[in-house]
Amino acid sequence: MSVLPDLHLHYVQACQNLSQPENPFIARVLQEADKNEEISTKGFTLKLAGNNHLVPVPRVTDDDLGVLVSVLGQAAFVTGLDLAYNLLTDAGAKTMATFLQENSTLRYLNLMFNDIGTSGAELIAGALHSNQSHVHLRMTGNKIGNQGGMFFASMLKINSTLEKLDIGDCDVGLQCLVATAIALTQNKSLKAINLNRPLLSSRQEETTVHIARMLRSNSSLVELHLGKHEMKNFGVERLCEALYKNSSLRYLDLSCNNIICDGVKFLGELLKRNQTLEILDLNANRIEDTGAIYLSEALSTWNRSLQALSIVSNNITGKGLVALAQAIQSNVKLSHIYIWGNKLDRSTCMAFSELIGMGRLQLGCTDVVPYEVDGEVFLAELSHGLAGHCYWAPRCAAVAPGAANASLEIVTVSEY
Repeated sequence: MSVLPDLHLHYVQACQNLSQPENPFIARVLQEADKNEEISTKGFTLKLAGNNHLVPVPRVTDDDLGVLVSVLGQAAFVTGLDLAYNLLTDAGAKTMATFLQENSTLRYLNLMFNDIGTSGAELIAGALHSNQSHVHLRMTGNKIGNQGGMFFASMLKINSTLEKLDIGDCDVGLQCLVATAIALTQNKSLKAINLNRPLLSSRQEETTVHIARMLRSNSSLVELHLGKHEMKNFGVERLCEALYKNSSLRYLDLSCNNIICDGVKFLGELLKRNQTLEILDLNANRIEDTGAIYLSEALSTWNRSLQALSIVSNNITGKGLVALAQAIQSNVKLSHIYIWGNKLDRSTCMAFSELIGMGRLQLGCTDVVPYEVDGEVFLAELSHGLAGHCYWAPRCAAVAPGAANASLEIVTVSEY
């Protein structure tokens, strides 16, 4: 029987040595970790997220982090660290950057929605210039700004280990996106990147043009998030032209843009020829019936690679939704579809009820479930989607991970 680590004991001693009061939240998590008999033989992630608790917890501060990393420096079995939704600032980022430079076992770090700014981003990105073990970094929601994003773009030109980078909702700008696209024309290791919600002052879609140019030559990127880019038909056309020559991208997120049916026409033509793309997220656009029919035509006859499609909140009526239901009948590969937020009329309810009733569409693979009232069929919403738990993790296993986060089940990129 292996000797269990004494993370909690080491933490108590470190607090005493550094004259730092114990954080009861950290202490409890370390006590629970000490009880895990497999912790010393398998990679382990310490989950110290400040938002995922039934009762409020004392969130991790910069001073708390200083004590914690002094403990983790001797704990090679800790390969992941989740510090999301805490109170870390640039001072905490400096502590973490030093830890990353000295640590060779940490593979996953989640710092999303803290208070890290531009200088903190510079320190963390700088630490990854020399780090050869880190695989997955989440900076989501930290206001690092355009300059902070530029530091990560520069890091991508040097680092050859990082597989997944999330700088969505970080207030990056045009220069950062262009620099990132240029870096990814040479980077051969990054497999997934989240660039959601940049702050763009121009409506000329220069960033989409540069990203499309990158996709023509990049052969390693598997997952790309371009949500809230104010993308229109011109940008979609540029992306589709690039993806005719790309054989690696499997997950394309175009949610929350300004894509209408004319833009979806280009996507429909792409799906007829591209046999690599497996997940397409068009959530919160405005493709309407015409766009849905373009997609259904491609999926019913030509495409046999797409596994998941999200068209949530796209102003689609029964005509378009029924066409997609018919496409699912003939396309055995398409297994996940999400339609809530559209105009679910009687024909839609009947079509999807039949798909579910015959077993063609599993309840875990869609966001609707049929029910009857006075002999008439309706659809109710299920809390399923491509990334249902992207920003939080439920305390109880109310739904299977594959149902809530279908993207993780279909396209697995790096360790989470």
